[in-house]
Amino acid sequence: MDTFRAEVKELRIGLTIRDLRQLRRMTLQDLSIATELSKPLLSQIENDQVIPPLATLLRIAKALNVPLQKFFEEEDNTQKCLIVRAGEADRMNRRPSHGGKPQPYFYHSLAYGKLHKHMEPFLVEFDPGRTEQSQPVRHPGEEFFYILEGQVELQHGGDTYVLEAGDSVYWDSSEPHSLKALGNEIARGIAVLYTKN
Repeated sequence: MDTFRAEVKELRIGLTIRDLRQLRRMTLQDLSIATELSKPLLSQIENDQVIPPLATLLRIAKALNVPLQKFFEEEDNTQKCLIVRAGEADRMNRRPSHGGKPQPYFYHSLAYGKLHKHMEPFLVEFDPGRTEQSQPVRHPGEEFFYILEGQVELQHGGDTYVLEAGDSVYWDSSEPHSLKALGNEIARGIAVLYTKN
């Protein structure tokens, strides 16, 4: 647990959210109303006790009027070309959670530190043992997903799709959607999120 907390603090998502909220002279109550998230959850996120799933980060980003990638940037990084070597993305391995309840996936940012990007690429790993925790989400923007290995079920709106290695899908994120692994093997894929600020 200590290792997890150290990794959470390294990412500094909570501090970034708090700084942006205070810069906009918003209280936790204001942010709660704007995001429709509870004050206790927002407080846990700001205090780095909880790493929010991407959909929650998108809601917070929209309320603070910043792009999603703001939470994955390093302010002093002015690189025009960012390379993430094999194995380096592992340091970004975080299990997102809603107030302590884990989602059935891990995400690893593949462009952590790059400033002013318009897309947010992730390596996503789906835990087949936690498929019951897959919750539909919706947020502004679009997503692209390419399956590297395993089998994934996408629910989008009222439709269900089964995706295999080599399949790709592009969807409107404003429709309710969820992803989960099928079978007993871990599934992996590359997800790219685009949000209009």
